[in-house]
Amino acid sequence: MAKPRYIAPWHREGLEEADLEAMSPESVELLASLKGKPAIYHCVSRVVGREFVFKREEREQFVSLMRRYESFAQVKIWNHCVMSNHFHLLLEVPARPECGGASWTDERLLAHLSSHYGERKMAELRWELGLYREQCNEAAAEAFRQRFFDRMWSLSGYMKDLKQCFSQWFNRKHGRRGVLWEQRFDSELVEDGHAARRVSAYIDLNPVRAGMMKDPKSYRWSGYGAAVGGDKQAREGLWLVMCEEAATRMNANRAAEELSDWRSVARRYRVALFEEGEERGRDRSRSRSRSRSRKRAGIPAKRVAEVIKRGGRLSEADLSWCRTRYFLDGVAIGVRSFVAMNYEATRGYFGSNRRDGARRLRKVESSLCTLRDLQKEAVCVSGSG
Repeated sequence: MAKPRYIAPWHREGLEEADLEAMSPESVELLASLKGKPAIYHCVSRVVGREFVFKREEREQFVSLMRRYESFAQVKIWNHCVMSNHFHLLLEVPARPECGGASWTDERLLAHLSSHYGERKMAELRWELGLYREQCNEAAAEAFRQRFFDRMWSLSGYMKDLKQCFSQWFNRKHGRRGVLWEQRFDSELVEDGHAARRVSAYIDLNPVRAGMMKDPKSYRWSGYGAAVGGDKQAREGLWLVMCEEAATRMNANRAAEELSDWRSVARRYRVALFEEGEERGRDRSRSRSRSRSRKRAGIPAKRVAEVIKRGGRLSEADLSWCRTRYFLDGVAIGVRSFVAMNYEATRGYFGSNRRDGARRLRKVESSLCTLRDLQKEAVCVSGSG
């Protein structure tokens, strides 16, 4: 039986006093500081058989549904990339309100649903809830409300709605039946700041690794490509990626000031993608920088393979250009203190022989750690991930 979905410890219910006593003081302090805050996840799901079935229309429909359910579930998409047979999402899931939605009036709930459902469906929902209230059937009314609250503020609820709705649309369009997706979905808990920026770059570089584009800005079904094309929601997502990363180096107000417009965000994010100094002035040095950026795109697989074969260590920038399981299967990724805290707060998720948490990335020069120790084929130099 598959293990339950790994959820951020500060979003879990029923963390016992004994669990806290077994944690280090530093981890307890970090866990307390995260209470009530959102959690960030990198999610991936692949088509059954991994066939290349997503064309232009399918990708457009997926992005449309992604945004539709984003609003309903109260989550925030930081970045995305829809490929020919799989998709990546970097999304922020807020902590579920302590009341679980009980503080929402019927009018507020129905107003929220009206942005998601059509007039006919809304008429049915209003009638059903109104009938329960008229009959003073409070149990039925609360069960009605809970049907929707269970799908909100939830990673699994959002992914289930999105994948099911797209599957139904896809099967109708192509006259097919049966399962579309290979499995539920893979997810990894990501620390905000530096780790989230690295994962975001990894997501946007998918089309380049797959040989579909030379420059990630040309791929319209990714966060970066959509943002360059003027999509406001995609721009807001990348602003969150860069602002959270900047806030780890300076105070939040200063970070917001330095990234106050899209041009500032776009320039710095492109630097993060290409690891080149495009922030230089408009002079000959900038032209040389651009030239190096173009050469940097599509890092030769042969060069990376040689580094790995020699037992050398890849830079984080090189890692973003590889098909990297660290960004997919690490369970949680971030600095050592963040990963160690997650391990200590969720010891039951791991085997009884496990004694400590954070694992350094093998063959990589990085301060990042993961919860899962990936010893075999952690980094591949071909294909998209």
